[in-house]
Amino acid sequence: MTRRLFALLALVAAWFGVAVLAAAPASAHVELLASNPADGARLTSAPALVSVTLSENIGIQPNSIKVVDQQGTNVVSGPVFQPGDVAEQVAVELEPDLPDGSYLVEYAFVSTDSHPVRGTIAFVIGTGPLITSAGAVSASTGTDPVTDALFTTFRWGSFGGVALLGGLVFVLVCRPAGRADPAARKLITTGVWLSAVTAVAGFLLQGPYVAGRGVGAVFDPALIEATLRVAYGKLLLLRLAAIVALAVIARKLLAADQPERLRSRYENFGMAAAFIVMLSFSATGHAVADKIMFLSVSADLAHFGAMAVWVGGLIQLAVLLRGKYPADEAEPALARFHPIATWSIVIMVVSGAYLGFRLVPSVEALWTSAYGIVFLLKLTGFAALLLVANLSRNAVRRGIAGRGGTGVVTADLRKLRVSVGVEVLIVAVVLALAAALSSMSPTG
Repeated sequence: MTRRLFALLALVAAWFGVAVLAAAPASAHVELLASNPADGARLTSAPALVSVTLSENIGIQPNSIKVVDQQGTNVVSGPVFQPGDVAEQVAVELEPDLPDGSYLVEYAFVSTDSHPVRGTIAFVIGTGPLITSAGAVSASTGTDPVTDALFTTFRWGSFGGVALLGGLVFVLVCRPAGRADPAARKLITTGVWLSAVTAVAGFLLQGPYVAGRGVGAVFDPALIEATLRVAYGKLLLLRLAAIVALAVIARKLLAADQPERLRSRYENFGMAAAFIVMLSFSATGHAVADKIMFLSVSADLAHFGAMAVWVGGLIQLAVLLRGKYPADEAEPALARFHPIATWSIVIMVVSGAYLGFRLVPSVEALWTSAYGIVFLLKLTGFAALLLVANLSRNAVRRGIAGRGGTGVVTADLRKLRVSVGVEVLIVAVVLALAAALSSMSPTG
């Protein structure tokens, strides 16, 4: 077991080495590459339109560009459109015969990884003074701090919900008798509700999050409509539908009198629904903005899925060991879960190494950027979780062996409960760090 632990820790070290020492240029949020008029331009006549060229094709997002005069009056005369064949270029037409004066272009886009990017461009017509903005041509999000905190918190909760749902694999594969255990079933039900509530909250918060407004705007019809128009909003609704399907499927799978033929069919439906839930995360994260999108999204799917299976299994294992369960139920469950956990860890390490390779911009970024620091903290937490989980498994095995496979599991419950409690705490911290990373720019 010690050799196995060292091997797994070596994989973690390899993850770190690949992600850092071979770091490739990172994918960033959408950036403004050029504008017409340019920022600070002085024009002799009024332009017919204002156009911006972005670093990626984000489609046509309604109301994403606004042009105002010195009094704050909107002088845009039409919707956002693509003025030519360049997919990354969008524009708005202006009112005809604008008078001399200073004008401010305000843009707010949602990048393919669902993050808001806002800024301003100033230009002047005639010889008057140029009014600029402190945030001119800025890629900062400008998000309301309360909205930002709530958005990250609910994303953290959504990760936790998926992890709890992953415990269904443990119940079905490792501990079939757990179908009748109220505690095991309650965890899965909690995962369903937590995933559903956080999906709804994420959908409602996306509008204010992008627009830089407070939580009082969560029910603003215009913001809800704007969220529905972008891929992120559609994927959240798809996630919610898949969660509802999973709730029905889980209920069928946990039924004791389900015929084997129907159980197999529901398992297939469950895997399809779970895949949709995980895809809704991967298709709205940093991976989707990578130049090699297929590989990065695939790696993110593998990473997220392996996390759900492993962490969900650990939580279900804690339930199994919390009370006095027969050793002939606990021992086979542990034996079945061990290879699943091992392969889950291997998948997380390999996929995490690839994602780190694609997202971490440089070695220096690890200690010079907020993203790099949080990335290191997450990696440290993962290594600590692996160590504590190994100690817990050893303690349980010694307890079962000491009873000769009969009676109840009588490992040192005090130490075991402490170690399992530490595991749960570390899992919560690691998921919180993952939620924070998902809201940060790798190059920021």
